[in-house]
Amino acid sequence: MPNYLTPGVYVEEVSSGARPIQPVGTSTAGFVGIAPDPSIRPHEPVGINSWSHFMRVFAPDPSKTESSHLAQAVHGFFLNGGSRCYVVNCQDENQLSGNRKGLGALEPIDEIAIVAAPGFTSAAAYDAILNHCETLEDRVAILDGPRSVDSINSLTKVATAKATKKQDEEGKSSSSGGDGLRPRNSDKGYGAVYFPWIVGRDPNNRSSLIPMPVSGHIAGIYARSDAQRGVHKAPANEMVRGALNVSYRVTRQEQAELNPRGVNCIRFFPREGIRVWGARTLAPAASEWRYINIRRLFNMIKESIAESTRWVVFQPNDEDLWMGIKRDVSAFLTQIWRQGALFGATPEEAFFVQCDAELNPPEVRDAGKVITRIGLAPVKPAEFVIFQIGQDTGGAQTEEQA
Repeated sequence: MPNYLTPGVYVEEVSSGARPIQPVGTSTAGFVGIAPDPSIRPHEPVGINSWSHFMRVFAPDPSKTESSHLAQAVHGFFLNGGSRCYVVNCQDENQLSGNRKGLGALEPIDEIAIVAAPGFTSAAAYDAILNHCETLEDRVAILDGPRSVDSINSLTKVATAKATKKQDEEGKSSSSGGDGLRPRNSDKGYGAVYFPWIVGRDPNNRSSLIPMPVSGHIAGIYARSDAQRGVHKAPANEMVRGALNVSYRVTRQEQAELNPRGVNCIRFFPREGIRVWGARTLAPAASEWRYINIRRLFNMIKESIAESTRWVVFQPNDEDLWMGIKRDVSAFLTQIWRQGALFGATPEEAFFVQCDAELNPPEVRDAGKVITRIGLAPVKPAEFVIFQIGQDTGGAQTEEQA
């Protein structure tokens, strides 16, 4: 407190105590793959803001470079609504999960919320990308399904390293999908897989139509959906810009086999065009993390709270601190509820925040901890829309007067 020795009027600035929690970004993507010029800036995460920026960095002389799955994915990302991504150029799939190489180069970048390795569809590649996201817990993986399948039933089986080894021995490319096995499960839903590949114009040769992995286009759709509706909206029933056809036309009956197993289909509809027709993660069908928008919403909320509450560290662990935490977190979740991300007619129905003496008894405080419990009721997507129609006998109904 200042010393007041001279009579007069003193005006002081007093903090209101409120520290608003700002939501973190959810649409920055990280791509790992082989650039058109594999020798340029290898294993270095490069921030990219447009397709022309990517070409200036990784293909300064387009006449001497060929298209790659990485280039196709970055082009599809910006075409579908993406605004910023990081690109890591690695020479081959073996460097995908190396220390400080490939995916490892993306680890220090907190801004990244989506990760993809376009065209890498082996069991080892799937596992590396999912491990990356499951370890960091602040991003989700978009995985490409196989380029081709022997039968649609093969997509209901989980890929294994043994299957990949056999595929390599038979001379099949590990990035082409081989026998068409889908990625392993991710119990907490940190990844989603999309099938089939799409057919579009080669960004390096506009006169050529080629099959290309869809992960970059899907990442752009995530960004577009986030900007238009919010991260709580499932990024599905969205048009895939740049897709002129699909490499395999999935039927309604085939999707009935794939959807419960977490394979999201890219479907062609005569009137609506080519659309994303699935919003499942690789979590088990009965899991609470089976929808990709729920996983991404919780990722955003967790990281937002973690980044905006660092002021709590080393504060006196008393009731004033508990009230401050509860106030700030409740204000943030009320904002999320008003955006339509949480289910309930009132904030009290949509979430709760508990930070009190029950959660923070003396033994917890002595250990230097302050515990806050948060419960959320996220809005689930309307995946199955059912209209129940029956025949009515018709006619007017009359009431008898007594």
